[in-house]
Amino acid sequence: MAQRILVILGHPALNSLCAGMATAYAEGAQAAGAEVRRLDLSTRHFDPLLQAGYRGEQPLEPDLLAAQADITWAEHLVWVYPSWWGAMPALLKGFIDRVFLPGYAFKYRQGSSLWDKLLAGRTAELLVTMDSPPWYFRWVTRMPGHHQMKKAILEFCGIRPVKVRSFGPVRTADAKRLGAWVAQARALGARQGGRAPAAATAS
Repeated sequence: MAQRILVILGHPALNSLCAGMATAYAEGAQAAGAEVRRLDLSTRHFDPLLQAGYRGEQPLEPDLLAAQADITWAEHLVWVYPSWWGAMPALLKGFIDRVFLPGYAFKYRQGSSLWDKLLAGRTAELLVTMDSPPWYFRWVTRMPGHHQMKKAILEFCGIRPVKVRSFGPVRTADAKRLGAWVAQARALGARQGGRAPAAATAS
C-alpha cells in the first residue's frame, strides 16, 4: 500500500522558491510510489482570522473542511514555507488557527490539565527557507519559528516525529544554489515516498 503524503505550501506566491521545492518534493514522492496530495494555501478561500478565539463558533469554509479531510487522510505532512521575522507567514499561521481546532486536532480533558492528541499516528517534515544563515537562526535567534511549528503545534497535536530542514540564506543564493535546494527537495520526496507506510493513522 502506497504511503499517503500531503504537501502544504505556506508561501503566498506560487512562483516562489518554496513553491518550486513543494512541486519537486511532490514529484519525487510520486515517482517513488507514494500517493500525494497538494495544498497551496494561497489558492484557498478562507478567513485567516479566528474572530472570537475559542469563545465563539466560526463555521469552516468549504476549503478548510477539505483541508481537514486531507490532513485526516495523510500519513505524512510536508510543510514548505519561508521564515519571516523568525516564524511562519501570516497566511500559514491563519490556516493553522482556523484548522487545528479543539475537537479536531486536540481535545482538553475535563477537569485536567492534560489533553488528547487527536492527530497522533502521523509524521511531518518542515522545509523552511530563510534569508538568515541557518547557523545564525539556530544559535543567535534560537529558532523560534521551528520550535513553534514543531513543538507548540504539531507535536502538541500528536504529530511526530517532526523533521526540520532549513534552507538559506536565500537572499544571496545564486541560481546554482537555488537549483540544488530544489533538487534536494525532490530527493527528500523520493526518499519519503519510497518508505513503507506507517501503522494505521489515528483520526
